[in-house]
Amino acid sequence: MGAGKSAVGSCLEKRTGVTQIDTDDIVASKFGISIPEIFSKYGEERFRDAETEALRGIAVDQPAVIMTGGGIVLREGNVDLLKRLGIVVWLDANEEILFERAVRKGNRPLLEAENRRKTFSQMLQARLPVYAKIANIRVDTSALAADEVTDAIFKLLEANDR
Repeated sequence: MGAGKSAVGSCLEKRTGVTQIDTDDIVASKFGISIPEIFSKYGEERFRDAETEALRGIAVDQPAVIMTGGGIVLREGNVDLLKRLGIVVWLDANEEILFERAVRKGNRPLLEAENRRKTFSQMLQARLPVYAKIANIRVDTSALAADEVTDAIFKLLEANDR
């Protein structure tokens, strides 16, 4: 949350011509309402079920830039699916920067808590070990614009091919 997935995904799509797929968009389209409305009306569990269904429905025979919500890794089966789909890129940033970006964007159902900062920190701490375990590459987006993150991703992919 707040790492820049949407902006970087768009940048990658423009530079590569490869289709961008956002699991949140698939889920929202399925329900016909926004992600915050899904959380409000159906709850997180139903959202996570739909998120998993969306991930399962992505074809592996066609190149794509796949963007997911940060919580998709909370289900072990999703981690396996992500690894099978291709290279997993972890967009990371300083916790304070991630929090500020997430709050600025608004519409974050998981942050609708009495102490948003504490809630955010707890969520991030729970997810970090999974991100570290499954990521093929990691890019710190703290001080980078989307095009700079895209450059970093290309450089890391090139270095991994050697």
